[in-house]
Amino acid sequence: MNNTHYSKHIDSLRKIHEAALETVEAEGILLHSGSDTLYFADDRSIEFSAYGHYLRWIPINKPDQFLLFIPGETPRYFQVVPTDYWYDQVVENEAPLEKDLSVIRTKVVSDIKIHIKNLKLCYLGPCPDVATSLDISTHNINPQKVISYLDFQRAYKTQYEIDQVRNANKLALIGHRAAKECFLANGNEYDIHMAYLRACNILESECPYTNIVALGEKSAILHYQKKRKGDAEKDKVLLIDAGCRVNGYASDITRTVVKENVNSIFEDILIGVEDIERSLVTLVKPGVKYPELHSQALAKISELLLELSICSGSVDDLLEMEISNLFMPHGVGHLLGIQVHDVGGHQRDVKGAVESPPASSPYLRNTRIIAKDMIFTIEPGCYFIPILLEPQRDTTRGEVINWKVVEQLYPCGGVRIEDNILVTDEGSENLTRQFEAINQ
Repeated sequence: MNNTHYSKHIDSLRKIHEAALETVEAEGILLHSGSDTLYFADDRSIEFSAYGHYLRWIPINKPDQFLLFIPGETPRYFQVVPTDYWYDQVVENEAPLEKDLSVIRTKVVSDIKIHIKNLKLCYLGPCPDVATSLDISTHNINPQKVISYLDFQRAYKTQYEIDQVRNANKLALIGHRAAKECFLANGNEYDIHMAYLRACNILESECPYTNIVALGEKSAILHYQKKRKGDAEKDKVLLIDAGCRVNGYASDITRTVVKENVNSIFEDILIGVEDIERSLVTLVKPGVKYPELHSQALAKISELLLELSICSGSVDDLLEMEISNLFMPHGVGHLLGIQVHDVGGHQRDVKGAVESPPASSPYLRNTRIIAKDMIFTIEPGCYFIPILLEPQRDTTRGEVINWKVVEQLYPCGGVRIEDNILVTDEGSENLTRQFEAINQ
């Protein structure tokens, strides 16, 4: 880890949080990672995931950790480490915290009270009861003005953050290579998933999201969550959407792989979507509205559908009838960082004003104006989803769809290609492709 980059990152956070504090009447901000929670009527903990605005300061994904920010003072990290023989409470961390933060170790949360006594603080975190127990006023628990300010600013990454996402891409591509090899050797979804984890040397709980490992028709389920264990020798299509996490920052990469005997039209679709994804990346530059990339994706998918005789008519016809939305029902991408679908994607400003996605594409997660140091995904897709297509058979929209071809392609599922893109001064840097050749 680059110590200088981390120090500059902390300096940047101090400025952002100081500006956020100006929106409310408070002396400082207490950020809480969150607390362990249990499944209903059980004594088993739900897998813990720290609150994003805390994790941006401290890359320690552990419950009941706190960061106290007061303008003009060294930020204080309250590292709560219980005396416990049931669970390992060792805190592991690569960042040089003590150079930039004052680390105060304690055994229980209540010990923090003495350090914040008589301070008028905002609490940011998922546990209002904890804030109340620390004598923080109700109206200063998760004040929306502060959250909106921080959410908006989180889209702009420091060099430290860029380094983490870049490294998360590098690691994930090692897993993607292993997954591809396992698939081509006739591995099933479970085998492929485990090959990915082994190659990345991680546990499933360390993934930034549940890996999507879909064979055949299941690749048309956008967030397919299962891992089938049966014989997969006959499966000809793999769609794998999987990332890694480094110091709290995520990568989010999707690849579609086919075997030699796959349907020839589907193979052409894969080649087409690959080309579309690369062409969309070339359009990225500061000042472009992200929804314009989405519109371009839909237009290019329309061109592909016509080129392969999956649909008939013109590009304008298909766009007007929203035909391409049936084949690509999701948004073309989203902000990426501490969270896979990072916050602030629909915000217009620090005050929380919202720019909603187009009515025809309600699942577009990013409507921001593209700016330097943003990181987001570009992920066009083309799918054959029966529950979206079949209702159109006897409609005007259905008249432009080649149902004979669609029926042939249902068993193949779908294609999605996804890279992680950093916006530069005049264009972009593909944080994914730069490592792909290394892992071929």
